[in-house]
Amino acid sequence: MTNEDGMPVLDARGKPKMRELGPACPDLGKRDHGSWYYYVELPPGPKGKRRRPRKGGFLTKKKAEEAAQKIWDQAHDGVDVLSDETFERFILRWFSNRVDLKRSTRSTYEDHISRVFVPHLGHIKMRDLRTRHLQEMFEQIWRDNEQHAANRDAAERARLECAAAHRAWKAATKPRPPELRQQWNGAREKLREARRKPRYITGPGVQLKMKNELSAALDYARNTEKLISQNWTDDLVLPKYTPPRPLVWTDERVARWQETGEKPGSVMVWTAEQTGAFLDAVAEHRLYPMFHLMVFRGTRRGESCGLPWRETDMTAGTVHISEQLVAASYDVWEDTPKSDTGARTIRLDTQTHQLLLFWRRRQQTERAEWEEKHRKEPKKYDAYTDSGRVFTWEDGRPYHPEYLSQVFNRLVQQLGLPPVRLHDLRHCAATLSLAAGVHMKAIQVLLGHSSYKLTADTYTSVLPQLELEAADAPVAIVPRKAKQQEERGDDGQPQGPQAVPADEDGAVASAASETATDPGPTAGDQDPSRPLIRPAETGEAAA
Repeated sequence: MTNEDGMPVLDARGKPKMRELGPACPDLGKRDHGSWYYYVELPPGPKGKRRRPRKGGFLTKKKAEEAAQKIWDQAHDGVDVLSDETFERFILRWFSNRVDLKRSTRSTYEDHISRVFVPHLGHIKMRDLRTRHLQEMFEQIWRDNEQHAANRDAAERARLECAAAHRAWKAATKPRPPELRQQWNGAREKLREARRKPRYITGPGVQLKMKNELSAALDYARNTEKLISQNWTDDLVLPKYTPPRPLVWTDERVARWQETGEKPGSVMVWTAEQTGAFLDAVAEHRLYPMFHLMVFRGTRRGESCGLPWRETDMTAGTVHISEQLVAASYDVWEDTPKSDTGARTIRLDTQTHQLLLFWRRRQQTERAEWEEKHRKEPKKYDAYTDSGRVFTWEDGRPYHPEYLSQVFNRLVQQLGLPPVRLHDLRHCAATLSLAAGVHMKAIQVLLGHSSYKLTADTYTSVLPQLELEAADAPVAIVPRKAKQQEERGDDGQPQGPQAVPADEDGAVASAASETATDPGPTAGDQDPSRPLIRPAETGEAAA
C-alpha cells in the first residue's frame, strides 16, 4: 500500500501494509500470473458470527467456481466446512468416547492409533482428509513389511551363526582357544543388534482391522459430527484377506512336516487317532481334566481358566460359560465372553462329567492339605486362595492362560505329535462332533459362534473318515451293471462290466476266455496289472 506520494504505508510496528489489487492488477494479462480465489457466505454461526470460507490458488475461474460449489453443497448437507480440527485431535477424542470397547480391544485400538494412524495422518485437517491419504499410509505399511521381513531373515541368520559359534566353543578341548570365545561374543553382539531392528509384519488380517477401525471413526465423523462429506475408507484397496481354515493332519501332511518341519497351515486339527494318542499320553497329567473339556466341549483357553464352580451343575452335568480370564503379557483380568453368543450352557459328555467330579474331590483334598501346611509353616506356605475357579493350583490360585499354552506346547513336542495350538483343540471339538454326525447348528451353539454361516465356513475341512463317506456317497446311488448282477446272483458269481477296450492284439477275446474258464485269482495273488472293476463289498473296503 502506498500513499499519495507513492511511499509505502506502515503499520503500528513499522512494517509495510499490504492489499490485494484484485482485478485491477496490471499484470493479470501475463501468463501464470496470480490465481483465482473463492469465498462463500454461509449462514451466521453462534452469536451471529460471520462464516465466510475462502480459498485461493486456482489456475482458472472455472476451477474456483467448482470448488466453491462443492463447499456450498457440503455446508448445506451439514458438514462443518470451517472446522480446523486435525485428524489427531479427532481420533483421540473419538477413542476416549468408546467406553463400549473391551479392555483387550481398547489396547489394540490404542496401539494402532499411537503407532500408525497419528504418525501418518495426525497433521491433516479433517476437512482436507481424502482417500489418497489413507492409501498412502497403507502403502508405507507395505514398504515397512518388506524391510521388517528382511530384518527377520537377518535375525534368523544371526541366531544360527551365534548357535554355531557357541557349539564350536563348547566342543573345543580345554583350555579353549580364546579366539573361539571372541567369535562367540561377536556373534552374540551381532544377534542383539539384529534383534533391535523392527521385525513385526503387519499382515492382511491386521490391515483389515485397521481399516475397520478407521471406518468406524470416519462414520462417526460423517454421520454424527458432520466433519467430512463421506467415509474415505470406502474406496481403499488392500491385500485380500482370507481367514485361515482348519486343516486336518493327514498322513501325507504329517510325513511332509517330519521331513521339512513346516506346518501346512496356521490352524491345524488332529485326527481322532492323534487326539486319542494325546489324551492317553497325558491321562496322568494334572491338567488332563481341562484338556479333556477343551477337546470334547470346545471351550476357549480363557473360558476354561475362568470357569467358576458356581456356574457348574454337577447334578445335571452342565457348565455355564459366563466369564473368562484374559491375558496380555503378565496382566490377567476377568472379562465377559468374547461375544454375546459366547455366554452359553454346555452339556457335558459322560467322561468329562466324571472327570470334573473327580477333580472337585481332588481340589477339596488339596485345599485341606494346603491349609494344614499353612497352619504348621505360615512363613513357607501362604494362605489358601479361595478363587472359586474350577481349575486351580494346589493353593487355589487360578492358572495364567499363557501358562496353559506353554505347558500344552511342551507336551505336544515331547510326544512327537504334529503341532497344534491350544486354541486348536476347540477346532478338534468341532470336527470330531461333525464326524460323529452332530448337526452344524448344534456345533454352532456348542462353540458359541455368532452365526451359523461362521461355523459352516470355518469347518469346511473335516476328518478323513467323513471325507471318504462324502466321496463314496454319490458313487453308491448310481446304478451299475455289475452291481445289478451281484444283486441277482447270476451263476452264483458276481459279473463285472463287459465294456473292456480292445488292443491291437485282440486282448478282449483273450480276457473274455480267461474270465469264462478261470475262477479268478484270490485276493493274495491278484495280478496287479488287472484292476478290480467290480465294486468292493463293505467288508473288503474295511479290510
